Amino acid sequence: MDKQDVSNATEAVRGLFPATPLQLNEHLSARYGADIWLKREDLTPVRSYKIRGAFNFFRKVIAAGGTGKTFVCASAGNHAQGFAFVCRHFGVPGVVYMPVTTPQQKIDKTRMFGGEFITIKLFGDFFDQCYQAAREHVQHIDGVMVPPFDHVDIIEGQATVAAEIAEQLPDGVVPDRIVLPVGGGGLAAGITGYFADRLTKESFVFAEPAGAPSLRRSMEAGHVVTLAKVDNFVDGAAVGRIGDLNFAALKDFAAEQVMLIAENAICVTITDMLNVEGVVLEPAGALAITALEAMDRESIRGKTIVAVVSGGNFDFERLPDVKERALRYAGLKKYFILRLAQRPGALRDFLNLLGPDDDIARFEYLKKSARNFGSILIGIETKDPDNFKQLVENFERAGMGYEDITENDILANLII
Repeated sequence: MDKQDVSNATEAVRGLFPATPLQLNEHLSARYGADIWLKREDLTPVRSYKIRGAFNFFRKVIAAGGTGKTFVCASAGNHAQGFAFVCRHFGVPGVVYMPVTTPQQKIDKTRMFGGEFITIKLFGDFFDQCYQAAREHVQHIDGVMVPPFDHVDIIEGQATVAAEIAEQLPDGVVPDRIVLPVGGGGLAAGITGYFADRLTKESFVFAEPAGAPSLRRSMEAGHVVTLAKVDNFVDGAAVGRIGDLNFAALKDFAAEQVMLIAENAICVTITDMLNVEGVVLEPAGALAITALEAMDRESIRGKTIVAVVSGGNFDFERLPDVKERALRYAGLKKYFILRLAQRPGALRDFLNLLGPDDDIARFEYLKKSARNFGSILIGIETKDPDNFKQLVENFERAGMGYEDITENDILANLII
């Protein structure tokens, strides 16, 4: 990667917004016994790093004489918002294709950033349908398609994050690890490329959603793999296929450097950072911080770690689900189906099995007069995960039939 080109891109993007801060986080540093620096990309004008790549792409096209073109993208997330902001900045028309299922909040934010310079078209129930419609529209109008991550100018734009990190670290401080979230791979390709002559390959850790491991699976196969199924919870990084250019830039790293982060573990980070630090993170933005918890503590103790916080576009309507997932992952909440005798006093006997810190968060009971036993769905929250061991022992000692369905995704999604 040409550092002068990245330097030029960094200077150009200063016309859009100041460098995002690189902050030493005392809370995380104390937890891990290391210097944990957070690169706060959640503090760009659109609350994600995506604006960098979009801006760099636009400025290159416009400089090459593309001022009369209409720009087009397909996105229901951060790429759409960065695209819209840049359209307004340059005063050029843009069309954003979004699936019909896109939440109204995301549509409204994109429209707010783009103003009169963008048109939003809703098409299809799924992204693939939406993306195909956008490609057909580009060809029809002889426009310019702005890709979300798989383009040299997008990668160069994301590399401006690395240029800022290098400038912002205290004199003489060299990071021992840089933890990077990965979706399509543009950010990771840009940052690793920029630091290639300064840091070893072993200095990088990549954090990918466990439900969308496109980079990890591609590394294991030795070629780009398209995932048959993707968990969309980490919507900012849930990509079914790593970018071709980005895989080419990352393929020489070890597959073991890609950490697969459980979606529910990410929820623990979101709630922790919100409650302790007052920092609002989207699931993709919490990936790199969550990876710290999965790393060997001794391997990072006393080290300097930079974690890139990629975005903070969090819809607070998701907060109850995030809290629920976090409690389940921490072992503080479980769901059981119980077999309860249909007789007077049976419910009171069951309540006596609960410990002093066990709180009933959900209770559903259907009494069926033709049966001797009925089924209960019960959700229990507690203060210590070990309390559930005692509760289960109480169930068994009382001869109560039970099934723990906390990790049964099919049942949990159906009835919880």
